[in-house]
Amino acid sequence: MKNVAVYGATGSIGSSALDVIARHPQRFRASVLTAQRKVDELVALCARFRPELAIIADPALERSLREKLAAAGMATRAASGEAAMREAAGGPLCDTLIAAIVGAAGLESTLAAARAGKRLLLANKEAVVMAGALLAEALAAGGGTIVPVDSEHNAIFQCLPRERGDLAACGVRKILLTASGGPFRGKQRDELKSITPDQACAHPNWVMGRKISVDSATLMNKGLEVIEAHWLFGAAPEQIEVVVHPQSIVHSLVEYADGSVLAQLGNPDMRTALAHALAWPERIDAGVSPLDLLKIGQLHFHAPDRVTFRCLDLAYQALATGGTAPAVLNAANEIGVAAFLEGSLPFLAIAELIEETLAAVPAEPQTTLDAVIYADLTARREAQRIMRRAFC
Repeated sequence: MKNVAVYGATGSIGSSALDVIARHPQRFRASVLTAQRKVDELVALCARFRPELAIIADPALERSLREKLAAAGMATRAASGEAAMREAAGGPLCDTLIAAIVGAAGLESTLAAARAGKRLLLANKEAVVMAGALLAEALAAGGGTIVPVDSEHNAIFQCLPRERGDLAACGVRKILLTASGGPFRGKQRDELKSITPDQACAHPNWVMGRKISVDSATLMNKGLEVIEAHWLFGAAPEQIEVVVHPQSIVHSLVEYADGSVLAQLGNPDMRTALAHALAWPERIDAGVSPLDLLKIGQLHFHAPDRVTFRCLDLAYQALATGGTAPAVLNAANEIGVAAFLEGSLPFLAIAELIEETLAAVPAEPQTTLDAVIYADLTARREAQRIMRRAFC
């Protein structure tokens, strides 16, 4: 029996993970559940899964969580805040952690799980983007294992040899990350000047939270995944190619030196990657419908439009710069996306804000967590300053 902590339990990935867990009660137990602010939803999940611990990220809501758990007659303990998240990630209540908290907020708990030798099911790409070198060090020190849950990186994981070291030694020539292209694929810049948050969040294939939906619409999601692939698989930037695949059936591919290209295909449902990561190296039912290739008929691939969707190149730029530049990129993007969702920043200005922030905040070596956090905070302040001056 695996004890699984689901960080971000009330989000779309957390919900999919709990669906898989519920299908296999003899194999998995949800021992820790966390949420940002959704107390009632977290309590409802606790009533169903009976975890030992429930954590609400906002300390101001801990009393409400505790009272509602007690009123429901549950023995589940309540806690709150970053310290509780970090302690539970590295503590004895779980041997597997699903890191599905959106944004930089998931960084410290992810590092704690890695240092404690846990199996880390990584859906929080920002933790790798911000602190890839530190995460690699934590995994090496603690003996932890990452099985990526992003559909693209999980696909790459499946297409690479199970026992692998250096990519060149495995005969890998290139990693091809597929992108749906988001809701605005094929549109030109002039058509995107008056885009609304609801339009940006209407993804054609995937059901996702609003932040990641906007990232998909700007192609920043794919840019973050390029940086993530670099750290997860040891791929050089020039070995990572983005290919637009509107149907989201081929989740990614690996090209080998002998000319072979291995791909992982499946319906666009996060439960496939989650079931694979939870049970790896075994295979279990995910509750996902079989892929009907005859019904699909054809698969289409295109080059990304880097002129209209500039965030992709900004991510490559940050990866090439190295150090804390990816943390600056991520921070500026989070500020820009939040402002766009609030209606205070135009859609196209997200990329402009990120570009100006990268130029204004020099990259420093990524030597400590404090350095990463400092870069993150500095970039957020600078992005807000630039936004007030230039875009608001």
